[in-house]
Amino acid sequence: MLRLCAVMLLCLLDGLVAVQIRADSDWSVGFHVLTIADPLDEQAMQAIAFYPSSADDQVSPVRGYQLQASKDAPVAMGRFPLLMLSHGNTGTPLAMHDLATALARQGFVVVAVVHPGDNDRDHSRLGSLSNLYGRPLQISAAITATLDDPLLSPYLSAEQVGVIGYSAGGETALILAGARPDPQRLRTYCLERPDDQDACRTQGWLVADRDDLQAEADPRVGALMLMAPLSLMFGRQTLSDVHVPVLMYAGEEDRLLPLDKNAEALARKLPNAPDYKRLAGAGHFVFMAPCTDEQRATTPVLCNDPDGVDREGIHRTLSAEAGKFFSAVLGAANSESSGMQTARHQ
Repeated sequence: MLRLCAVMLLCLLDGLVAVQIRADSDWSVGFHVLTIADPLDEQAMQAIAFYPSSADDQVSPVRGYQLQASKDAPVAMGRFPLLMLSHGNTGTPLAMHDLATALARQGFVVVAVVHPGDNDRDHSRLGSLSNLYGRPLQISAAITATLDDPLLSPYLSAEQVGVIGYSAGGETALILAGARPDPQRLRTYCLERPDDQDACRTQGWLVADRDDLQAEADPRVGALMLMAPLSLMFGRQTLSDVHVPVLMYAGEEDRLLPLDKNAEALARKLPNAPDYKRLAGAGHFVFMAPCTDEQRATTPVLCNDPDGVDREGIHRTLSAEAGKFFSAVLGAANSESSGMQTARHQ
């Protein structure tokens, strides 16, 4: 009889341990499309919110990307930090879907704005003052809209806001944190390096389409994660008001944004030294999600890395380090979902 009771107790304890392990595992991910008024012209712009969910895991195909997320799935119970994601020039936030979903699984709401006039389908504002100063305004408008969104607002912590910026999105993130770009620095750079066809396609002159705009910081932003940041227009003085913690990555073999004038210079000039990590052998596009075979065939420049560069491994490390960074500097999620997750998995 005693032996039977002992066996039953061990089985019960094993069950409790299993439930606890599963209860403490990551959330699944939902995604939700927001339509927001572009502060530049009040036209509609879109953003995609990725958030912790209590639903089962699901894969959703969206515009050629396989998102590890379920559309409009139930939001997990809790209060979660908000992270805004700004993509690069002529890019799409879907190209960084794996980072967004990985952070959502760790307890963050990640909102990726599709910048009007500067995305993969619309280049109409590229190289203009309205794009330089408008992108940060669009992120600020998206922060406000997300905090007011009926689906997401009950689960957000308005005091915990960070920004993730890739390439030109890094420039956007820095402006939101208090940096003031100096367009003259771009003109000087293009006189020195006229062969830089990406930065100097207009010889360093930005289209002066809006004289009513200027750099506007957002005091709600408490931390930055920068990946291959464009930072040609920032000098030491123009960065003097940036005091939030910064996590920064750059590929050592970035041929699009030379390190000496971008990430390396930025790391030296920021008032507070960033947590700066160089990725050996990696190029500019290593920060985009690992590609499918079809994407490798149709967009090889974006998808194929030099020999020895493990994009999948880099992304696993980057997502984990990003989660730890934002949890440390913004605070982790105030989760109320352990009981619900336990019930869900039993």
